[in-house]
Amino acid sequence: MVAKKSATTQDVVKKNKRNVMASAMPQHIGIVKNDPYLEPYENAIRGRHDHAKWKIDQLTGNGKRSLSDFASGADYFGLHKIKRGWVFREWAPNATDIYLVGDFNDWKESDKYRAKRIEGTGNWELKLSEKAIKHGDLYKMHVYWNGGHGERIPAWAQRVVQDDVTKIFSAQVWNPEPYVWKKKTFRPKKDPLLIYECHIGMAQDAEKVGTYTEFKENVLPRIIKDGYNCIQIMAIQEHPYYGSFGYHVSSFFAASSRFGTPEELKSLIDTAHQHGIAVIMDIVHSHAVKNEVEGLGNLAGDPNQYFYPGDRHEHPAWDSLCFDYGKDDVIHFLLSNCKYWLQEYHFDGFRFDGVTSMLYYSHGLGEAFTNYGDYFNGHEDDNAICYLTIANKLIHEINKNAITIAEEVSGMPGLAAKFEDGGMGFDYRMAMNIPDYWIKTIKEKRDEDWKPSSIFWEVKNRRPDERTISYCESHDQALVGDKTIIFRLIDADMYWHFKKGDENEMVRRGIALHKMIRLVTIGAINGGYLNFMGNEFGHPEWIDFPREGNGWSYKYARRQWNLVDNHDLCYHWLGDFDRRMLEVVKSEKKFNETPVQEVWHNDGDQVLAYSRGDLLFVFNFSPTKSFTDYGFLVPQGCYNVVLNTDAKEFGGNGFADDSVEHFTNGDPLYDEQHKGWLKLYIPARSAIVLRKKKQ
Repeated sequence: MVAKKSATTQDVVKKNKRNVMASAMPQHIGIVKNDPYLEPYENAIRGRHDHAKWKIDQLTGNGKRSLSDFASGADYFGLHKIKRGWVFREWAPNATDIYLVGDFNDWKESDKYRAKRIEGTGNWELKLSEKAIKHGDLYKMHVYWNGGHGERIPAWAQRVVQDDVTKIFSAQVWNPEPYVWKKKTFRPKKDPLLIYECHIGMAQDAEKVGTYTEFKENVLPRIIKDGYNCIQIMAIQEHPYYGSFGYHVSSFFAASSRFGTPEELKSLIDTAHQHGIAVIMDIVHSHAVKNEVEGLGNLAGDPNQYFYPGDRHEHPAWDSLCFDYGKDDVIHFLLSNCKYWLQEYHFDGFRFDGVTSMLYYSHGLGEAFTNYGDYFNGHEDDNAICYLTIANKLIHEINKNAITIAEEVSGMPGLAAKFEDGGMGFDYRMAMNIPDYWIKTIKEKRDEDWKPSSIFWEVKNRRPDERTISYCESHDQALVGDKTIIFRLIDADMYWHFKKGDENEMVRRGIALHKMIRLVTIGAINGGYLNFMGNEFGHPEWIDFPREGNGWSYKYARRQWNLVDNHDLCYHWLGDFDRRMLEVVKSEKKFNETPVQEVWHNDGDQVLAYSRGDLLFVFNFSPTKSFTDYGFLVPQGCYNVVLNTDAKEFGGNGFADDSVEHFTNGDPLYDEQHKGWLKLYIPARSAIVLRKKKQ
């Protein structure tokens, strides 16, 4: 046995010195560790992180309660049925008096319906007997303050309706039999997340406002059949102006009554869950409508109760008001709003609207965001960053499988990174660069100038540690004032040459590129893919809500499903392709985890090839050049075509025989790498997806 050498005093000193040096060396926070270019801004990143931790500790009493416990405002404020009657509460610190008026008291003030301030708080409370009000009664608040008074809808109202004749909005007592959920637990499918963005009101063929029930019965089956596993619903929170697309919210806790009852919305969500479809809502916490009678603009004589004072009070581009994210009561209101929609309606998460607007004092207007310094130059709203971070913590505390998506255009690093890594905790960020790229390419470049290297770079341009939702176009591109991809490609010929057998060159080009653009985009995703309702089949009309300028017409505030159902027209080809495209993507197990590996690109030929697991995506963007025996170096084996944009069933020419099996040709130079040459026929303006056959 060899005796161990005893440690000398010198050895101990050296060891201790090493330990001290190691402990003194900074341990980079996660997002900096993943991206060394962020190192100069690590103090700012840590500052934001520490600010959020401090605020969470403050709100939770240093962990004595959960964030969910804190965010329970919807259970306390508003109108609630209790064991022996009713209770109403409102946060209105500037008020001097509050009365409830409604159907129950002939809309006249009386002591019986007069609220009392809860001593030492800005909260007001009114307790009523069981018979004092009933289900269906309309009501409002009469609020008094020093120097004035006004009629208001309670901020926490959970049901708000509009009179068909007078167009006046009122809160409504809502106390039906509780909805019985058929699907009590649900876990979204996220690999990949395939989102169908939709709007309930304009989801019908008829020229009217559609309902939750009509959507459930008529549109949801289409979504299920098409293969999407998530619907993102716009315009849920009540909004006075229908044409705002739901983005000028007045009542944050009320599901829009123009589409039906709360129970009908719950039934829609429940039915979606039964068919494996997640449901997320487009939540608007970035701003609020300026309306005072219907909204929060001046609830109790203090315009700044919910909103920033001074120059930051109004959004200069949106004609709306900006929340004060530095106020605990406002944070409480917004966090409670998140919790309410998750628990009361079983939504599976949120797409947060207008995040860029929240992050910067400038709202992102006029900012270029060309380097990292632009994200850490002191022009950022730390309060908003803190709120969004806490909102993500709360949402995932309530439902660990919840989905959160940020609509953010500036590229703020860490937005969709984990909180522990110094991020804000979103699950995904919208890849807003991609639709911009496609619009610019279609508008400004000849088909001959489309470069595969540029396309490939753009569709996979993202931070490696953040997941994204990729998309070619959303509702933004479908609105009046913009154009969808199909309209940019085909324009007026959509109306004259979209009958089978009557297609002209413009139509054939548009059909081909519409499929290719979608395929190259979805093939490179690292999180999810989004499509706006109807765009999958090339919906020919823009969206224009009823307004004075169009005679209050619903002609363009709908979706013409009859077009895709008519097999004499070309639309169904695009719809059929979209369905098959999703099938192919879902067929590759753990698609998101498979690396996007470039196999080949040649800008001169306009050819691109890349692989995902056993799938090989091949594109020929050339409008005129077809290639025979075009070779790629790929893993040895046999490859079968699983999707071809040029197939006749998708409106293509059917030039290739897709039943042929493609075998690699050996090459001694690459035998050790187990690679060989795959020779393919690739017609002009087409793409194919092949799957490597299992050995």
